[in-house]
Amino acid sequence: MSFINTIKQEDLDLLRNIVRKVHLAYVVEKFGQSSHLVSDSACDKLIESIAPEVVEEMIRFGVDKGYR
Repeated sequence: MSFINTIKQEDLDLLRNIVRKVHLAYVVEKFGQSSHLVSDSACDKLIESIAPEVVEEMIRFGVDKGYR
């Protein structure tokens, strides 16, 4: 079972936004403001590859920056 299933939906949405803004910024920059070109499943794969401890830090970062 993946740990992504244990994350609350609002936290998962926050993580996806962070991944789009930070980790996949090149794709978003190249194709314009259309960050929807980066699918949720692509974001989820990247989130899955990151350790759960790092994900917790990413959520704190997003909340502190006002992304949620």
